[in-house]
Amino acid sequence: MPKTDIWAVIPVKDTSKAKGRLANLVPKHLRPGLSLAMFEDVLDEISKTKDLSGIVVVTIDSAASSIAKQYDARIFSDEPRGGHTAVIAAAARRLQNEGCEGMLQIPGDIPLITKNEVSLILSNYQPAPSFAIVPSHDDRGSNAILVSPPCAVPLTFGENSFVPHLSAAKKNNINPQVIRIPRIARDIDCAEDVRIFSSYQSATRTQAFLECNGLGNGNPKGTKIKY
Repeated sequence: MPKTDIWAVIPVKDTSKAKGRLANLVPKHLRPGLSLAMFEDVLDEISKTKDLSGIVVVTIDSAASSIAKQYDARIFSDEPRGGHTAVIAAAARRLQNEGCEGMLQIPGDIPLITKNEVSLILSNYQPAPSFAIVPSHDDRGSNAILVSPPCAVPLTFGENSFVPHLSAAKKNNINPQVIRIPRIARDIDCAEDVRIFSSYQSATRTQAFLECNGLGNGNPKGTKIKY
């Protein structure tokens, strides 16, 4: 794709409070480590993509910030504490005010992502105003969004954000592109997601964390890998 000024934005919540829906599988003391392993898998692959101007990590979590610094990512730590929607909106405004052409919003819990899949999303970039989205596997969530300019479409995240995002784009006179990428569609929110993820036997930090802590088959056995 032609060189454009697009920034990836990855939101990371306080990992001590992350992934509560995994409580029936992952003990509380292991959830921060799992969240950080997933985040670094995502960040590592995005950092290998040459078609981005840079990466922004939006977080107040000190461990996530330390990992982000290792990949030369910018850290936005002064954004409003209003959940995923509020922090992404604030990051989009900041990037647009800086003159950035576009924003690629990627969650930190899709550890199967690869650099080639990031490039596939970017290859679908259209001149502003434009909007492209990768839905979750069940067509309910929004697992990646490429929008230009960054504030062209108001983003609202939640369990059922995919269809509302399509509607929001159309309301702003933008024809949304839907890009289906199975590995990006697989975020990890519940025990079934962990089991499906483990079936890929991926060479990821997340897979190693699950296996070394006896979590891959839904049977926690203790802590062996720490973040």
